[in-house]
Amino acid sequence: MAHSLSAKKRVRQNAKRRMINRARKRQVKTQIKRFETVLSSASVEAASEQYRLVAQKLDKVAATSTMHKKTAARKKSRLARRVNSLKATKA
Repeated sequence: MAHSLSAKKRVRQNAKRRMINRARKRQVKTQIKRFETVLSSASVEAASEQYRLVAQKLDKVAATSTMHKKTAARKKSRLARRVNSLKATKA
């Protein structure tokens, strides 16, 4: 248990940041799940639109310290590959 005032404040700050970070990560996961459901429906236009939204959310989260920018880039790359393969099968 923290004894000094600064240590108690740090505990409060950590709890607050943890809640914010978890909420951001949850938003990203939800957006990716929406993307995957649209991807399974095999609609190229809808998948492209959902990919744009996922990429936007990942960039926003990577701009903070919640997620590293290279982690977000890796996720975006993998999702883009799936959209491109769907486009290739439709063409």
